[in-house]
Amino acid sequence: MTDVEMCKAETGIKDESSGKHGIRDLLVGKPSYALDPFYMSDFSDTDSDDSTVEPIDEQEIYDLIAPISDPEHPLSLESLGVVKLQDVHLTSPPDPTNPAALSRVLVELTPTVTHCSLATVIGLGVRVRLEQALPPSYRVEVKIKKDTHAQADEVNKQLADKERVAAALENANLMGILKKMMKPCLD
Repeated sequence: MTDVEMCKAETGIKDESSGKHGIRDLLVGKPSYALDPFYMSDFSDTDSDDSTVEPIDEQEIYDLIAPISDPEHPLSLESLGVVKLQDVHLTSPPDPTNPAALSRVLVELTPTVTHCSLATVIGLGVRVRLEQALPPSYRVEVKIKKDTHAQADEVNKQLADKERVAAALENANLMGILKKMMKPCLD
């Protein structure tokens, strides 16, 4: 039995291909955006006006990631200044009625020190949180803010590589760290 299979067995995580609980569910809960406060359901309510769908803005995206806990300290990324509202950028499609149109989210992180060894882990936590909380029509990019980290290019390359991110989420030790970081988001 592999480490991932043992971790899944110990935590009760089911295989994602079966359509049941998966690894990411352990981090941010299940279902993802379906119960998110920004998700508009198909259920009609006689008291609501279904013709107005309020778009997601930078503040709402910031509110999703601000409470993430730093892996080394019992403080939030917001309180450490790692995430800042002015560093959350949202690009909406020109035609929001087009079902194939994608919104893009860019979050620039500011590490507390220029040699932060956990910058990649923090970026991974932010990326996973947003990918799970936002509807599938949002593409998420997380980067280290220019001139704030000695190895920003290497960290940004890792955070942008979907295969590396997927492989990182198969690491049982890293999963434990991410679960701890996400705990304040679930409270």
